Parts: sequence; C-alpha cells; structure tokens
Amino acid sequence: MKYRHIPVMVDEVVGFLNCQPGQICVDCTVGGAGHAKAIIREILPNGLLIGIDQDNDAIQAAARALAQYKGNVHLFHDNFFNLPDILKRLSLNAVDGIFADLGLSLYQLESSGRGFTFQGDEPLDMRMNTDCPNTAEEIVNSASPASLKQIFKTYGEERWAGAIVKKIVDHRKNNRIRTNRQLVDLIRSALPQRVIARRKIHPATKVFMALRIAVNKELEKLEQFLSAAVEALKPGGRLCILSFHSLEDRIVKHRLKEWENPCTCPPDFPRCVCGKQPLVRVLTRKVRRPSQDEVTRNPMARSTCLRAAEKL
Repeated sequence: MKYRHIPVMVDEVVGFLNCQPGQICVDCTVGGAGHAKAIIREILPNGLLIGIDQDNDAIQAAARALAQYKGNVHLFHDNFFNLPDILKRLSLNAVDGIFADLGLSLYQLESSGRGFTFQGDEPLDMRMNTDCPNTAEEIVNSASPASLKQIFKTYGEERWAGAIVKKIVDHRKNNRIRTNRQLVDLIRSALPQRVIARRKIHPATKVFMALRIAVNKELEKLEQFLSAAVEALKPGGRLCILSFHSLEDRIVKHRLKEWENPCTCPPDFPRCVCGKQPLVRVLTRKVRRPSQDEVTRNPMARSTCLRAAEKL
C-alpha cells in the first residue's frame, strides 16, 4: 500500500509550533507523516513525537515513514479527541506542541476505496476509522428527508439541498444507493445545468463534504479536541491547526478568541469582576494562507487556513 499525501504549509507549521530540541510534540492527524517528519527533525535528539490518526492505514504508513526515528515516536490508532487518555497512557501531564491537519489525504481520496472521491465506482463508506459502525451508505438510505436536508445545508452549505434530497428519496424507494458513482449521478440530476456550469467546484463537493462530516462526527470531535488540547499544553506550549472549510475554521477561530478574551463583564465595567483569565495568546491575528507558489505546486492547498496560539 502506497500512502500518497502532500503536506501543506510545513514550514509555517513548524515555525508556529516553535519546535525545539527535547520537546514533546503531538501530531494529532499523523497521516503519511509529512508534517511529523519535519517536526521530529527539530525536536531531536531527545524529543518525543506522539502521532495519532483514526485511519489505521495512516498509522501503518506513518510507522514506515518514521521507522528511522522509532526510539522517539509513539503512534496511536485513535481519534484526537482522546488526547487526554493517550497522554495518560504515556504518563505525561502536558506537552510542548500540538498540531492537527483537519483535511483529507490524497490516499483517502485516491486509494482508500471508501467513496471519498467523485471518481470511480466505490462503496459509499466515507469512514475515516473503519472500525466505526455508521457509513455514508447508511445515512443516505436510512436518514429521514428532513435529516438529510439538514446535513446537506448545515455541513455542506448546499443551497440545493431540498432538490438533491428529493432525488435521493425517490431513488431509494426502489433501489439502494450503494456507491459514490450512484450518488454523484443523483446530485447531478438534481441540479439545474446553469448551476453546474456556474460552480467552480464539482457539483457533488458540498454533499460529499457534508456526508463525510456527518459520518465521522467531525465538528463535534473537533470541539472536544480543542478543549482537550488547551488543557494538555504546558505554559508556553503552542497549538497549530490547519482547516480546509469554513465550518471548521469558524470553530477554531471562535475558540481561540474565547480563550484569549474570556472576560464576560459588560464593556462599560471599569475593571473585570468575573475573574476569568486569558488562557492563550493568539499568534495569527489574521488567518494564514499558503503561498501562491505552494498552491501552484499543490492545488489541494488552496483552501488551507492556519491558526495558532500559545498557552499563557
């Protein structure tokens, strides 16, 4: 199995994490270890890298990619919201740096065979962790029309959710939707040609993103992870997150803002009486984006949003 992935904004990630020799850093979405290799080179010789990924294929790929550093690496097939339990298993109270890349890998799109892509004819799975029970096929064929519409509108921001759901519901009355190709065809048939022609993205992009988020409970787990991450950092420790769509970036942005300014006192109060103290210093006043050169080399990087903070 070849695990292909092009890591995004590697230099920026390492810079914002401020990696130093001897540090303990966590790559919460280790994937093909592109970011992990850059991080571990900075924290050697005595540093420790903890790699987490819910995709077991990614863990196997990371083990191969990081084999030369095995004395400085611990890998876990788990979800990043379980970070406190993972650190407890290693008898660690806190770490120096935490990184998460919330995007899909090229491997998941091209080679996983789980229906993340619009191409080919693959089972409609979309699970990042294949040990989990619920699949995109189950949701598409079993969820109520109202639930499907809410998923597509909330997670995919799909304006044509109603028309797409109607096509899906009409089709599934007699034929189960089992593959990504079937779903793509239904989405195309639901959208007016003028809408398809006007869109700069594949017509199925928003629905596929929404289903992936729903299957993997990505936004709920991101919220849990953020709470765990700030608690797991040492004072002066850094958190760096790459997100790839507005819903994720909004959650990260708002949480960093809340941590930096938690005071709930009315603006006209002469001094704070709520007693809530800042937890972090935000390092990215404006979201950081990849350079045009990087986007040219890797078009998948174009939607990347980087945000970072330092624990006080």
